[in-house]
Amino acid sequence: MAKPLFVKFDVPDELENVALEVLETARDTGKIKKGTNEATKAIERGVALLVFLGTDVTPEEIVAHIPPLCDEQGIPYIYIKKQNDLGAAAGLDVGSAAVAIVDAGKGKAAIEELIKKLQAIR
Repeated sequence: MAKPLFVKFDVPDELENVALEVLETARDTGKIKKGTNEATKAIERGVALLVFLGTDVTPEEIVAHIPPLCDEQGIPYIYIKKQNDLGAAAGLDVGSAAVAIVDAGKGKAAIEELIKKLQAIR
């Protein structure tokens, strides 16, 4: 499958797995915003700490606006290959195109570590 146009960098599988674990911790002990609209609002308000994007979203225009918006706001983001994995980590029975962590909860140190690794691969 060709890489979607909005994907600006590749995320290694092990980093993706760590990211999903971080998301689950934030879901259980902090606060997350699920879905493209909620994530977009969190980014625009500057409260998102880290944004997750599914790369298998169709049409890709649904999430294509998020990376530039994150860059503008200085908010890190990560690509997750399957939106079903993203939805599951967010506690949903369905896939999610985008999720934003707004309160890290007990995952604060893990998020900071993940953001450092993301900056290194960009």
